[in-house]
Formats: sequence, C-alpha cells, structure tokens
Amino acid sequence: MSGEPRDRGRATGGAPPVTPPAAPPAPPRYPEQGDEELVRIAQAGDTRAFDELVKRYQEKVYRLSFKILRHEQDAAEALQDAFLSAFRGIRNFKAESTFSTWLYRIATNASLMKYRKRRDNVFSLDQSQSHNEDAEPLQIPDWSTQPVKDLLDAETREVMEQAVRHLPEDLRTVFLLRDVEGLSNAEVAEILELSVAAVKSRLHRARLSLRERLNRYFSDKMTRKDRPPRT
Repeated sequence: MSGEPRDRGRATGGAPPVTPPAAPPAPPRYPEQGDEELVRIAQAGDTRAFDELVKRYQEKVYRLSFKILRHEQDAAEALQDAFLSAFRGIRNFKAESTFSTWLYRIATNASLMKYRKRRDNVFSLDQSQSHNEDAEPLQIPDWSTQPVKDLLDAETREVMEQAVRHLPEDLRTVFLLRDVEGLSNAEVAEILELSVAAVKSRLHRARLSLRERLNRYFSDKMTRKDRPPRT
C-alpha cells in the first residue's frame, strides 16, 4: 500500500492557535483611592478597602474620643465600637454626607455613651485648633498686659479643664467639636443632627460660660498679685 495517512478523517491543516486567558484585573491600590471609592469597594464586600479607611481615620477618631472621655482605655474602646458600628453599617452608608462626617457622628455617639456611664471624667482643653474663616473668637476679656506664660501656665489650664468639664453635655460636645477639633458649624450640625443655628447658639453659650469662669479666675489672680505680702 502507498503511504496514505492511516486516519483519513484527520484534518490536514495545523492546529488552531490557542488564545491565552485574559489576565485578571490588577487589584486596586487602596492607599491611592479616595474615601468615596474606598467606600464603594467596601460596600461590594472588599474588607481590605475598609481596612484602609480604618488606617486613614483611626488616629483622628481616637483623638476625638480621648478629648471627650479623657481616658485612654475608654477612648480605645470607643474607637473599637465606632469602627465596628461603621463596618456593620457601611453597606447602608449613602453619599449624602462625607464618610468622615458619618464616621465622626458614630464616634461621637460611642464616646458620649461611655461618658454618660462615667460622669466623673476630666477633659483636656488645648488652644482652639479651628482655622475656618467663619470661626468666632472665644472673646475672653483682654488680659494682654499679662505675659503669655501667665496665661498658659498649669494653673490656668486646670481652670480651663474644670470649666469645660462643668459645661452641660450639649454645650461641651459642640465646643469640643467646633473649637477644639476645628470642625465647621455645618459639620458639627451634621454630626450631632442639629441645625446650624442650634450649633451656633450652643457654641455661643459655651463660650460665654467659659469667658465668665476665666474672667473670675483672672480677676482673682490679679487681686492676689496686687495684695501686699504678709510680714
């Protein structure tokens, strides 16, 4: 027999080219994403995106909780409670507000819940960090003739801490968020679910109360300075 191929049904052409599978899409680079995109990815079930949000905001949330609670362990617990609540509720988050404002609201509520369980906490008040153009000055009386070191000594800070501690809760919270954390009136209003007018009113009352307390303190301090020493 001649050299015919044994399998007459075999195709005479070469094998068709094999197309390699498409490469999977590159994973998102989380640190490069904005909050809005990270929220969208987290809502789709990617927990790594939420981890990035935690890294981005954990220090700010802790600082806010600590200023309200003035207790490291309680602030750490409030931090955990806030992020746990945020993780559970991230799917229901709507872009009607920014993620940061939504998270601050959760953190503030978590901190206030702990505060109400422990009424004897102490607050720390640093100089106002607000840099907003619409920020209002504290408007305390003019003690400009006194050296700055006298206004910022440990005794004065203690008086300020006591004054803030004794503010009613609604006034204190607004004061801390607005004048200490430096948030805008609109942001504080959204966090506390108040009107901007209500925030301004509470802030004004808080500042008036602090001004009166400081006025009494410095008046008494100047009186003591002018008093002749005992012989």
